[in-house]
Formats: sequence, C-alpha cells, structure tokens
Amino acid sequence: MVTKFYQHVLALAFSVNEINENPRILPNVTLGLHVCDSYFNERMAYRTTLDVLFKLHRFVPNYECGSQKSLISIIGGLGPDISFHMADILSLYKIPQLTYGSFPPEENVSSFYRMVPNEAHQYMGVIRLLQHFGWTWVGLFAVDDESGDHFLQALEALFSENGICSAFTQRIPSQARLINITDMIDTATNIYQPFTDHRISTYVFYGETLTVMWLTTMMFLTDPEYQENTSSGKIWIVTAQIDFTVIALITGWDPEFFQGTVSFEVHSNEPSGFQAYLHNIKLYWEEGDSFLNDFWEQAFHCSFPNHNVPLEVDKEVCTRDERLHNLFGSVFETRMTGHSYSIFNAVHTVAQALHTMHSSRSNHDPLAGGKKPEWKNLQPWQLHQFLQSISFNNSAGERVHFNNKMEMVTGFDIMKMVIFPNNSFTKVKVGRVDPSEGQDIILNEDRITWQRRFNQVLPLSVCSDSCHAGYQKKKKEGEKFCCYDCVPCPEGKVSWQQDMADCYKCHDDQYASRDQDQCMSKTLAYLSYEDPLGISLGLVAVSFSIVTVLVIGIFIKNKDTPIVKANNRDLTYILLFSLLFCFLSSLLFLGQPGKVICFLRQSAFGIIFSVAISCVLAKTIIVVLAFMATKPGSRMRMWVGKRLTNSIVLSCSIIQAGICVLWLATSPPFPDLDMQSLIEEIIAECNEGSVTMFYLVLGYMGVLAIISFTVAFLARKLPDSFNEAKFITFSMLMFCSVWLSFVPTYLSTKGKYMVAVEIFSILASSAGLLGCIFFPKCYIILLRPELNTREQLIRIKS
Repeated sequence: MVTKFYQHVLALAFSVNEINENPRILPNVTLGLHVCDSYFNERMAYRTTLDVLFKLHRFVPNYECGSQKSLISIIGGLGPDISFHMADILSLYKIPQLTYGSFPPEENVSSFYRMVPNEAHQYMGVIRLLQHFGWTWVGLFAVDDESGDHFLQALEALFSENGICSAFTQRIPSQARLINITDMIDTATNIYQPFTDHRISTYVFYGETLTVMWLTTMMFLTDPEYQENTSSGKIWIVTAQIDFTVIALITGWDPEFFQGTVSFEVHSNEPSGFQAYLHNIKLYWEEGDSFLNDFWEQAFHCSFPNHNVPLEVDKEVCTRDERLHNLFGSVFETRMTGHSYSIFNAVHTVAQALHTMHSSRSNHDPLAGGKKPEWKNLQPWQLHQFLQSISFNNSAGERVHFNNKMEMVTGFDIMKMVIFPNNSFTKVKVGRVDPSEGQDIILNEDRITWQRRFNQVLPLSVCSDSCHAGYQKKKKEGEKFCCYDCVPCPEGKVSWQQDMADCYKCHDDQYASRDQDQCMSKTLAYLSYEDPLGISLGLVAVSFSIVTVLVIGIFIKNKDTPIVKANNRDLTYILLFSLLFCFLSSLLFLGQPGKVICFLRQSAFGIIFSVAISCVLAKTIIVVLAFMATKPGSRMRMWVGKRLTNSIVLSCSIIQAGICVLWLATSPPFPDLDMQSLIEEIIAECNEGSVTMFYLVLGYMGVLAIISFTVAFLARKLPDSFNEAKFITFSMLMFCSVWLSFVPTYLSTKGKYMVAVEIFSILASSAGLLGCIFFPKCYIILLRPELNTREQLIRIKS
C-alpha cells in the first residue's frame, strides 16, 4: 500500500461529508461513496469497474440507509491506463467519469471530465523552467507506455523549438511490468550509465509513482557504489503524475540525492476544515473504511495483535492513539495535495451539477400537487448537460469550471522539495504555471535553495560551456546542436549575448568593438581646422598667400624696372594673382563639406590652376617668339605682343571653364557620407558626382603643363639674358612631378588624408611655380639691383 495515496480516500470522504452537512447544496439528500482498488492492473480495473456498476456495496459514512443505492458518477483513476480502461466501459453507459490524475489527452472519449489542466501547460512549464535556469543538456526518463510515448514526442519537439537538447532518453517499464527481478536490475544498470556523464545535472522524470519508487529502490539495492558515484548533485524535475514517496522505502542512503527535486503538481488549495478533519481521525473512526488498518500499520510501523500471526520483532503494537500529524511527509502529507484537491473539486462538481439539475426541474417542471421530483429515477447520463456548463466557487474560495474540452481551467504549482537528515521532507511552493498568464512561468527565486554540493550557486546542465559575448557557436560534427565550440566572431561582426548562434554585422554608422561584443558609434571624420594636420596645411596656405602678396607688392613697387617689364608685365601680374588664389583655394578643402563648398571647390581649383598654367605657357611662348624676333628679317615680331598672350590665357582658361560648367550642369559634386571605407569613422566628403569629369579637369591641366614643360625645355638653351625658360622648365618639372604622384596617392588614401593629399598637391605645385619663376627675380630686385638694368638684360653671351 502506498500510504500517501490514503489522503485521496480521506479527501473523498471529507468532501462528501462537507456536502452532506451543507443544507444549501442538496437538502434532504445524502451522498454516499464507494472506494475500489484497481491494484494497478488492467484486468482488475475492468473487473472492479463492472463490480461498481452491477454489485455496488453499501458504504455510506456516518449514515445508514436501507434504500437502494444510486450510482451517479465515478471519480478515477490516477493514471492514464486505468482511466482509459474504465472509460471503455463507462462511456457505454454514459456514466460521468471525472479523472483526478494528470496525463495526456485521448481523443473521442465521451463522458470524460478532467479535473486537472491540459498536459500541454505542464510541458511548456518544464520548457520555461529549463530555459529560466539555462539547463540545455537534459536527461529524459519516461514510463514505457502510450503516455510516455506522447510525453517524449511532445517534449522532444518543444526541446528543438526552444534550444534544449535531450542528452539521453531512457524508457522505464511501468509498474505493472516490473515482475522479474532480473529485468529490473538490467533496467537499473542501463539507467545508471547516464549518471556518469557529469555534464548532466538535470533530469526530467515522467512516469507513475510506484514505477519510480520501486525502480529507484532497486537501483540503490543493486549497486552499493551507485549513491557515491551519482550524489555529486542532481536536479530532478518530476511531473504531476508522480507523488514523491520514494524516500519512505529507502534506508541507509544519502537524502541529499533528491534534495534538488522540483515537482510540478496540480494546483491545490487548502479547504477550510480539512486539517481539523485529519486531526480527528482515529483508528476506529469508521468501520466501513477497509483501507484504514493496512494504512495504520504501514504508516506508523506498528502491528495490531493477531493471535494467528506472531508480532514482528521490529514493530510495536498499535496503540490507537497515533495521529496523522506526527507522520513524515514522505509517509503521509497533511497538506492537501494536488490529486486530493482534484478529488475534492470532483465531488463538489457532481454535487453542484445535481443541485443545478434539481433547481432547474423544480422551477420549470413542477409535478402535480407541488411535489418535487424524485431522485430515485435519476439517470447518470442526465447529469452531462449540467456538468459541461458548471461554474461555482468551492469552499477554498476558488472558481471551478471546465473549458470546451472538458478540462478544468486551472494551472500547476511548482514545488521545491526540502529534505531533512531524518528523511522527512517538506515542499515549498516556488512558482506556478498559470495558463491565463500566457506560456511563461511565475517563479519566486527567493524561496529556492540548492543542494549543499552546489554551494548555493545555480547548477549547470549544459553540453558545452557558454560562449561569451564576442564569440559564436560552431556546431560539433555528429553531435546535437547543444554541443558546440566557441569561435571568435569574424572581423566586423559582433555578438552581444552569451551563446549566440551567429554574429551580426553592425549598422553602417557603427563598428565592432575590439572585443567584438558590442557595436560602437562611428565618429564623423573630416579635415577640420582643429585637426593638427588641418592647422598645419592651413598655416602653410596662408603663409604662401602672404608671400605671394609680398611678391605682388615688390613687383608693383618695381613695375618700371627692366626685369619686371621683361616677359610681359601684365602676364606676370595675372600669374601672381592666380597663384594667390591657388593658395587660397586650398582652404576650401578644410572643414566639414557643405553643399556650396562641394559645388565650388574642385571647379574653382581647376579654373584657377588652368589660368596659372596658361600664363606660364604664354610666358614660354613669348620667350621663344621674342628670341626669334630678334633675328634680322624675322616675321615673328608681329606676333610678339599682348594680343597673343591674352588669347593664349583666355582660350586655355575658357576650355577648362567649359569643362567645369558641363560638370556642374550634368553631375555636380555633393556632400556625402562614406560609411564603408574606414572601420571606426564616417568620412564626411564631397562626392565628385562624375569621376570622369573630375579626372578630365585634372587631365586638361596636365596637358597644359606638359605643353608648357616641353616648350620651356626646348627653349632652355636660349641666351639667359632674354628668357625665363630655365626657371619655367624647373617649375613645370616640379608641377608635373607633384600631380603625377598625386593620382596614385589620392586613390590609395581615405578620409581626411585624401583631402590632405589634394591640398598638399595644390600647395606644392603652386609653391613650385612661385619659387622657381619669381624668387630669382625678387633676388635681383632686392639684393642685386645692379643687375636690374636694360644693358644687363640685352647683353648677349659670346
């Protein structure tokens, strides 16, 4: 006898007595009860069900009646096999059957009412519990029957959907099949093996109470080292079918083994008066209770005197004064369990249905003479329509009603077992599964205590250690997805949580941190005036601009001297002013690019430089023509003059201006943000619009420079006194060298350094023109004025 199950009988008797003592429910009607044992056997379940239907015994607590008994409904059973076997017979007679055990549903079972919630809620509760504590490597034990098949199929599917893996799946023979000791030992040996895997700390157990009790007992009895090898800390998660009784039958073992048990139980509450009812139970409380003697002997470990059987040595004589409240919880729980609470609600459900039926008949179908209907003609099938719509508040203050699947609308309680050294235990409610609040569980972690072996630290049950942020999981070949290696995220990608399957690329305006565990905002980068490089280039540009202004001032002050008049004075002024604007144009490239700046700066730079190079070209041509015009009879003299130089400068500049106008009209430059080129910076730049037009502008300047260099090179050996050809040659050589090196350097740099390369090229080439062409003249004007004479300039080398 399982002593804890005796509370089911007491809950039934308590409920019947409570209804019989309440005149508002069924006045002048007494409910009776009859308790039968299925013996956990299918054949006996059928036989007992038939006996109840056709050979009902008289057993009415505290009431004797000679009238014929009337069966109105049956409550049972605890497990799926017994319940469905009973339903095979009861459904034929449409007798209401109210089950109080939690097990998978079976389709097309008529006359079947579940006093417990749907099993699916329990499955999701297990999943959420595992997810909450991060247990992803879990062992599964399931009874080897149809309900176990359903459990494994449902849970394995949920495991895959929620990132949990079953480390192993072990089927356990049901209690009815444990008939051979050899088979039991073989099964125990198979179960022992998974416990050697220290990665598994959590086990989900689905089965029957007796199956677990006997099997666990055999495991301890057959392997003395089992306890030592497997007591390193285990978390047991048992389902609502199991009433934890195993402790009562095992002696000489470490109770810490089951200290981590977390059980799902059908929701229960404590009806008022139940504790007083238990407290008043004595051995002689009811003669009709045939279970009491057996329970009393086993629960209190005593024996009643029997002259035919000698008293066992280790047992005392039962005194009849023992009290249920003195028993350990492993033997008998005084707290109403979930199964007992379901029985309590089942009795009240039937009573309320009878009350509703009676009230309905009295109000709508009164008999002649004002008599109320007789109960003796009541048939069980007539109760169905009232059971299906039942809704009431029980004496515990909770609402009782069914859903459209004839399942009680309630939830599951999550209990944590606390075991004491003397093998007694208590259960602490640490949470609940409430279907009305979605699929999440409600946990009170402050009430959860772990085993001493865990040192009050959350136990782990994982196949592989967690991958920290900055890493991603890489599946191991041939193993389940919960077993993986941790590899760093690829460059440019991040993972910000533990155990991420993939690393993710940051948004364009972000970049991966050094540890690749977060995305950092990129900074806006451009060549600003506050930047050291920008300050340096700006100071150089201003300095050269000042120098150019000073040269202009020197030339204007000495405008009537021969060296200034030589080679076209107006052309010299144009060249100097264009060089001044060249230096100043470089300042357009500093600071954050705007719409107007981007629109103007490349075009202004191209046109100004074209004017400067055109002036140099004109100067070179004038030198050649001037020398040729000095020859007797030369016709070149007519070409020497301002008209030619102005034409050269104007025509060359107009061509460049036309290119720039076409560029600005078709695909002008515009402000843009380059988020890809640099990892940690967003480049604020001017998008050139049409790259072809940009390089066409540079190419045109290059053509002018090459022509100027070629003409000057050819005229370099003309008499020094007549020309600047040598100086122009050096200046154009420097100019071409700068801009030839500009192109590959410009293309190979990014961000502000690209802008710095262009500014440097502008300054270097402009400074080359200024230095090579004008510094020698300034030297003569300021330091060698004796050379600045007409006679000196027209002297011809012999």
